[in-house]
Amino acid sequence: MNEFWIYFKLGINHILHIEGLDHILFLVVLVIAYTFKDWKKVLWLVTAFTVGHTLSLILSTYGAVKVNGAIVEFFVLVTIFLMALYNVFTAGKNTNKVKSVILLISALFFGIIHGLAFAKDFKSMITAGVDSKLLPLLEFTLGIEVAQIIVVLVVLIISFIFQTIFRFSKRDWVMVVSAIVIGVLIPTLIKARFW
Repeated sequence: MNEFWIYFKLGINHILHIEGLDHILFLVVLVIAYTFKDWKKVLWLVTAFTVGHTLSLILSTYGAVKVNGAIVEFFVLVTIFLMALYNVFTAGKNTNKVKSVILLISALFFGIIHGLAFAKDFKSMITAGVDSKLLPLLEFTLGIEVAQIIVVLVVLIISFIFQTIFRFSKRDWVMVVSAIVIGVLIPTLIKARFW
């Protein structure tokens, strides 16, 4: 049980620590267009992201997939940028089934990329002499998912406050937050050269 808490806390800290800012920014732009009444859509998006994330984490941890860390880190930033850009161009527009499917596929694909980025960190954290990597991997992933739920709830609460109390329209709120994320990312993308 003690090992469970070690890897579980590592997963939580990996997201909620300042170094997990890229993951937090992705979750922000993924769910900023939704409110509590859209909880099913949010659940589907976060689940698709989690499935991709966990799949690539497992494949990478067991050596089935090997990628250059600098390239993956760059593409993590690109996924955040693309999702924020998507929000800017679709803010205030109704989502139909086609858009919902595109978002789900994007969340799954972006989860794969983010999972690859976590794999190198997980490999360095796993204790020497552990017979199976699967249990620590699942404990670590569970910690990551709990942290993601915390981030999503905070985003939904802040969105509720700004849209209800401060009377931001949903369109303006989504555009402002997405534009701020884009502004934060541009200097980082410029510095993050992997070639």
